[in-house]
Amino acid sequence: QVQLVESGGGLVQAGGSLRLSCAASGRTFSYWFMGWFRQAPGKEREFVAVVSWAGGTLYADSEKGRFTISRDNAKNTVYLQMNSLKPEDTAVYYCALGTAGGAVVDRYDYWGQGTQVTVSA
Repeated sequence: QVQLVESGGGLVQAGGSLRLSCAASGRTFSYWFMGWFRQAPGKEREFVAVVSWAGGTLYADSEKGRFTISRDNAKNTVYLQMNSLKPEDTAVYYCALGTAGGAVVDRYDYWGQGTQVTVSA
């Protein structure tokens, strides 16, 4: 059974940094895409970033230059380094795994339980 476990969320002041991690287990993930989405209260889940098996990346426009996604294929782990955080980045952040990649929720097959990120003004 595939399992995704996120960690690294928390409370940080505006301008601060956090690093999220997501470890996948349960099968071989060769050529799968690993991504991050987030969902704020009362809003739909939105795309943050995705990384391919080969290291190619795609970011939402609002995160470009502030967030960096990376992965360690040997550990089946994806990371999201978040810098210059803003209050509007406050949300539950979800790790996602899929064979198609991209910025659409429906293109991902497995999801983590989410980790809360709160940015205070």
